[in-house]
Amino acid sequence: MQFPIFKTKIEKITQKFNLTDPKERAEYFKLKAGPEIEKLREYLKENTFIAYLLGKKNSGKGTYSKMFAELVDPENISHFSIGDMVREVDEELRDKKRKKELYFFLEKNYRGWFPLKKAFSALEQRSTKTLLPTELILALVKREIAKRGKKTLFIDGFPRDLDQISYSLFFRDLIGYREDLDIFILIDVPENVINERIKWRRVCPRCQTSRNFKLLPTSKIGYNEQTKEFYLICDNPKCQGAKMVAKEGDELGIAPIKERLKLDGKLIEQAISLYGIPKILLRNSLPVKLAQKFVDDYEITPEYNYQWDRKEKKVKIIEKPWIILDNEGIQSYSLLAPPVTVSLIKQIVEVLGL
Repeated sequence: MQFPIFKTKIEKITQKFNLTDPKERAEYFKLKAGPEIEKLREYLKENTFIAYLLGKKNSGKGTYSKMFAELVDPENISHFSIGDMVREVDEELRDKKRKKELYFFLEKNYRGWFPLKKAFSALEQRSTKTLLPTELILALVKREIAKRGKKTLFIDGFPRDLDQISYSLFFRDLIGYREDLDIFILIDVPENVINERIKWRRVCPRCQTSRNFKLLPTSKIGYNEQTKEFYLICDNPKCQGAKMVAKEGDELGIAPIKERLKLDGKLIEQAISLYGIPKILLRNSLPVKLAQKFVDDYEITPEYNYQWDRKEKKVKIIEKPWIILDNEGIQSYSLLAPPVTVSLIKQIVEVLGL
């Protein structure tokens, strides 16, 4: 599969932005996609649409859709993840009253090949290695959507198996969005990028904020002179300088989820060949040799390395462009979230005919 390269560079404009700074990021979006953002705001005053996000794990589905919502209309755009929804159901199952209410809802709304008791048992005994019955997921999603009212929806994690592709084609009818346009948003990210995102992820043990030691550090870096170890310090003042740590198993990168990534790839291939539903193609990387033509330098994901300055007793941060091999073995840059979101904004405007 070849996803097209989207151009965000505007010729003759030399202004640079720090895309980690909220104010500068807002100026960046105004310059790169201001008219399109205004068109979308106007459209969403009277209309809504449904978007199915399809991409491999850690491909940025939540990041791009949430950034889109914050820019355009946070009140009337809702992102939800099937995984988060199922985890919330786990909480309900631990409470007798809420568990009974959930079963009562499913008695009225579940339709499927398995008896409800068997499907409900699969929900109670679920593991990360097995998928829940599709029909059960449909009923739970219907309930989740009902909570949110009639908003534009970014659905993350559905379809999640090959048989669910066909369900998604008719899903808007099932949930009462008969006149809404539905869109597949397909995201292409090299597996080397996903691998580094997982391997270098760091999480604050207090507030659970996630950053990346190599690709997205905090503003403060610590150093242990005895162990010669650098570490990230959480930026949240409430965490009082907490040391961010790796999650168990993150050091393995994508190795434990290789099969999942293969299935995600097949889902994207199948979705891209469908007729009758608009598709938006988001590309996270581009070949190094083409970068200067298509993007500005500050839109490229940097890589961070650290050195300890013995004299000054402080950490020196070294930043450089991060070069990876894409899935075809081509030297490439990975893009930061804002330029990919610019591509998303402009393609949605085109699909909506604005």
